[in-house]
Amino acid sequence: MATDVETWTTVQKHDGVLSFDDDVDMDHPYCDEDEAALEAEVNGNWTPQEKALHEARLKAKAKRRVRKSSSRSESLSESLSGELADGDSHSPKGKVPVPNDRKSRTGKGRGLPKKGGAGGKGVWGAAGMVYEVEEPDVKDPNYDEIAQGDTVYATVVPELDERELEKTVNPIVQEYFEHGDTKEVQMLLRELNLGHHKYEFSSLAVSLSLEGKASHRELTSRLLRDLVGKELSESDMARAFDKILKELPDLMLDTPEAPQMLGQFIARAIADHALPMAFLDRYKGKVDCDHARAALDRAAVLLSMKREMVRLDNVWGVGGGLRPVKHLVKEMNLLLKEYLVSGEVKEAERCLRDLEVPHFHHELVYEAVVMVLESKGDTAVKMMCKLLQAFWKIGLVTVDQMNRGFQRVYDELPEITLDVPHAHSIMESFTDLCYQESVITKQLRDSCPSRGRKRFVSEGDGGLIKN
Repeated sequence: MATDVETWTTVQKHDGVLSFDDDVDMDHPYCDEDEAALEAEVNGNWTPQEKALHEARLKAKAKRRVRKSSSRSESLSESLSGELADGDSHSPKGKVPVPNDRKSRTGKGRGLPKKGGAGGKGVWGAAGMVYEVEEPDVKDPNYDEIAQGDTVYATVVPELDERELEKTVNPIVQEYFEHGDTKEVQMLLRELNLGHHKYEFSSLAVSLSLEGKASHRELTSRLLRDLVGKELSESDMARAFDKILKELPDLMLDTPEAPQMLGQFIARAIADHALPMAFLDRYKGKVDCDHARAALDRAAVLLSMKREMVRLDNVWGVGGGLRPVKHLVKEMNLLLKEYLVSGEVKEAERCLRDLEVPHFHHELVYEAVVMVLESKGDTAVKMMCKLLQAFWKIGLVTVDQMNRGFQRVYDELPEITLDVPHAHSIMESFTDLCYQESVITKQLRDSCPSRGRKRFVSEGDGGLIKN
């Protein structure tokens, strides 16, 4: 032990290391100021506050001295142990720790930096490491959709099933029957995702037109013609007519004339190049249903009647207001003449409805009144009054059309009188009968023109007319 003490005391002083003697000399608690303070205390010149402050300063100075001595002793012991480590450079005890050293201090391993030098706070990886571009993860809590750059938003329309397709297509077709604009239908179809049920649109349109008027069937044929090549293909159209041929027995329950109408649809579609030319050929000898065979035969007959495949524009007739005025007048004259012969009001009503010209019914009233004026006897008067009364009660001829028809006769009565001298008297009796049967109003009856008699002043006045 004595030898150790001598070694400690005789060891050479290192730079920056203080000996115990120097430490004691520098940090001795009793310096000149303290001596002066003690003398003042002895003399009794301190107040109690100054005395308490002085004691606190002494305690604090003593604590600082103890801390300095303990730290210096530890550093001295480490330096001494480093010199006595027999020169082992690999021993961790013989090395002085370097601040911010990343090497392991446990003495294990090869002495390499932790994590290859890529660890530690604020380190983004080892030197020379190149990171690949990572795709943003949508499930990442920090994922920002706006910060991803040019984002493309697409509207996904779900595909319609059979039930939704029928509910969606029916209003479109019914509305088309009102406006007749095929481009509007094309725009609506582009907004729908029909998927593999696209062909069913044509079959539903044809089925609805079979239950409607001839003008509806004409509009449907035009729609099929305009849709092919844009929204539908020829194969889709052929598939649609295949389905209608299979459903033909069910369609006949509501429309007994469905086979003939379907044959006309097929012929018109082939002539309009909406169906392939070989559509009829692939059914030859392969049809078991009698109704389907009748429809195909009807189509074959219509196509054989036209040379060079001229388009069958008049297969449904010219419907509604598209017909020429002369043609409509001729049809109404024929209707009235057939009624005078047969006397069937229902048949006349059906023929008038088939013309589909409610805005032109005043022509029927005009022609009926003119026939009454040109007829002989009371039979035509009673029959025409009965016909106009029936049309008035069911609302087929409106009050506006009725008034307009009679007013046209009133305006042309002077010209009619040239051919029918008694036209005024017949007109007065006919208007009175119509008013009694509630066909016309009192105002319309009173506006009927009457022919006044010419009165002379006297028999010898030379033919002067009295004003």
